[in-house]
Amino acid sequence: MKAIVHRAFGSPDVLKLEEIDKPVPGDNEVLIKVRAASINPLDWRMVMGAPSFVLMLFGLRKGKINRPGKDVAGRVEAVGAKVTRFQRGDEVFGACRGSCAEFACGPESMLAIRPESMTAEHAASVPIAAITALQGLRDKGQIRAGHKVLINGAAGGVGTFAVQIARSFGADVTGVCSTKNMAMVRSIGAGHVVDYTREDFVSKPERYDLILDCVGHRTLSEYKRVLQREGRCVMIGAPKQMAAALSFMLKAFVASWLSNRFHVFMARMNARDLELLADLMVAGKVTPVIDRRFRLSETRDAMRYAMEGHTRGKVVITVGT
Repeated sequence: MKAIVHRAFGSPDVLKLEEIDKPVPGDNEVLIKVRAASINPLDWRMVMGAPSFVLMLFGLRKGKINRPGKDVAGRVEAVGAKVTRFQRGDEVFGACRGSCAEFACGPESMLAIRPESMTAEHAASVPIAAITALQGLRDKGQIRAGHKVLINGAAGGVGTFAVQIARSFGADVTGVCSTKNMAMVRSIGAGHVVDYTREDFVSKPERYDLILDCVGHRTLSEYKRVLQREGRCVMIGAPKQMAAALSFMLKAFVASWLSNRFHVFMARMNARDLELLADLMVAGKVTPVIDRRFRLSETRDAMRYAMEGHTRGKVVITVGT
């Protein structure tokens, strides 16, 4: 099968389209014929080369054939001996290993049936970004109807989902984005939009019950300044530069340990939340925003574009029909 691989860490130039063996599913895994995948910051950070302990966490190491891609949508080709929820021919979406390929394996527990009304490209854009938005708002942010919610980075992959999910909870949503994305952020449900190139939300009088930070460009004291007395700030983004990202996350972890007003977390992929998101999409409450589509052979270009950090919604890789 054809797959995107890399044996070294660095720029997207390390990515190669090669012919490799088709993966074999484990007992609790599903083999998927990939129809579409999508790119997340996690993917390009792994290609660039995260710190050793992070690479070890994801089973990546120098010299080994590493395959990028976690988000996937496709058709079940085969199932492991202990799989009970899926059978050959089912259309599924969720998380897997190496989705930038013609075939990939994923755990049964991280997959869900794709509704007929949901395209493969839309389904592939959902898993990591939408699960992160959902769990950040619901579980860590404890969002409630009527809450004033600020989404910092509202035009990005997580942000576009967060705006819509927050609206589905009945929140009053403010999105922070650049001038060119203001109309789009309004169109997906933000009642208020702040253009960060012209005004600073920290200096405005508004106070928020919940802030979802998707970019990591503001200090914790600045966020505290615009939170309600019992407000919460959930931090899921970080600066692009690795050193700055590690510094920011360290401060965020310390703040979350010292106060229940600040939270930093990694989303946990699970079938139940994927099914909830599918229901929201079928009901028309959530619609993925897709910036650009690339073919599998163009994954290097897709990764380079995503790394620029100014994508509007998601970057999708189309693989098969």
